[in-house]
Amino acid sequence: MQLYWLMLGILAVWRITHLLGVENGPWNVFGYLRRQFATGFWSSLLGCFYCLSLWVAAPFTLLLTDAWRERLLLWPALSAGAILLQRLSTRAAAAPPAVYYEEEENPNVFVRKDDRVELGGSLDGRRN
Repeated sequence: MQLYWLMLGILAVWRITHLLGVENGPWNVFGYLRRQFATGFWSSLLGCFYCLSLWVAAPFTLLLTDAWRERLLLWPALSAGAILLQRLSTRAAAAPPAVYYEEEENPNVFVRKDDRVELGGSLDGRRN
């Protein structure tokens, strides 16, 4: 298989997967279809870009290769290429800032050094 067909297949799988799973499409057709299949198997399929790319890649695999061994390798490769393109084209949400809380100091508290005797010492602070 030529690199040209591989790249063309990856771009086509990404485009169709993105169209079905993310975009509303012309006249809101795909948005309408996603709302119609809002429950059950179809909802989980259309809601997951990774799952949808795997199913979209299947017919492209059949079109691009003849040998079964190549098909078994090309199918996940086309899906993986589409997933990588999706990750590169989508901005990741920034991580929320860490929660930090510090109590105010109470100026009316007197801090005193501990006057206890160390173990093994005498009451007047000298060692035995």
